This record gives sequence, C-alpha cells and structure tokens, in this order.
Amino acid sequence: MSLFEDPSNIELSEEPVGPGATILRNFAISEETEILSGLSDVVSKAPFRHMITPGGFRMSVAMTNCGALGWVTDRTGYRYDPMDPESGLPWPPMPESFLTLARNAAAKAGFKEFVPDACLINRYDPGARQTLHQDKNERDFDQPIVSVSLGLPATFLFGGLNRTDTAVRVKLTHGGVAVWGGPRGCDITACCHSRQAIILWWAAIALT
Repeated sequence: MSLFEDPSNIELSEEPVGPGATILRNFAISEETEILSGLSDVVSKAPFRHMITPGGFRMSVAMTNCGALGWVTDRTGYRYDPMDPESGLPWPPMPESFLTLARNAAAKAGFKEFVPDACLINRYDPGARQTLHQDKNERDFDQPIVSVSLGLPATFLFGGLNRTDTAVRVKLTHGGVAVWGGPRGCDITACCHSRQAIILWWAAIALT
C-alpha cells in the first residue's frame, strides 16, 4: 500500500541542482512497498542506533546499515566496516529492492555502471540534523552517491567544493532520489523540521 497518493498518478521529473547532482522527483514511489518491506527486514536485524563521533558527541540522527560494508563512527574515527559493532555480526544483506532502485536511479542520472556495496540508513526524528559535511570515505570517487527519501519532507543542502561556497537548499519529499557524483567532496547536509524522515544512502566502497 502506498503511504500517499496512487503511484499511477505521480509525475516524475528531474531537477538538476549543481554540477553532477540531480534530484529525481518521485522516482522511488512505484517501488515503495518493496523498499519499506526491505527496510523493516534490515532494521529487525540491525536496529537504529545513535552513534558517537570521534569527539565524543552523540549523533542526533539514528543510523543503521546493510550491505557488505556499513558506515560507523566511534571514538576511534569514521570508517566503513563489514561488521555491526553492536552485534558483532556482519551487516544484513542489501535487499534486492534497494540494489535495483540504486542502480536504476544512478543510470537515470548518467552513471550506468554503478553497483553499490554499502547502504547507510538515516532516521531523522524531530529536531535531528546533520551539519554541512563532505563524503570522503569512499574509495572510488568516480562513483556516485545515491540517496532516497522516505516519509515526511526534509531540507537538503548541496554545497560546493569549498566551505565558503553558497549552498543550495533543496526540499526532499517522499520517494525522491538524489544522485550526485563528478566533482567530489561536495558538502551536503540534511535536516528534518517536523516528525520523521528516513533517508537511505548508497555508495560503492570496496571497488578494486
């Protein structure tokens, strides 16, 4: 069942927001039942948690992962790790619906050969936010980041390669997918101002 209106009535559109960055409006709506089912399965095996930064601060965003690697942070630093530090077990496998959506969205945005091996899942409760930051833990900077938004709207900022560059404020709504690549190190942030939003991020990490 759709969370919102009939998927057959949803209009798809592409919205460029900067060099190598595109928002695919409503791209995931037709697959939301499978995505939400996959999300429920992942969370049952690796529940959301609030990680601790190297500086000792508790993150306001709740996180979990699936796939061959998971993004983690603790007092030792930021990294991708094959093991869930809370359970000591490998992260849950990436659901096929996640993999298919990420690859299709990347291809739509011009990245034809994208094969993600990591998916970070962020849950933004009321007041949760991430500050403007740069994604630098990936090994292959030619690969894109693919992000899908579920739930209530969130505000997303795309910055430039430098901290002083003006950020573009973008409203993300349920079923929208953001894809960015090309000029790497682009500052990003996301915040939710009401109720709850869930954002899934896919990346290709262990490419050789």
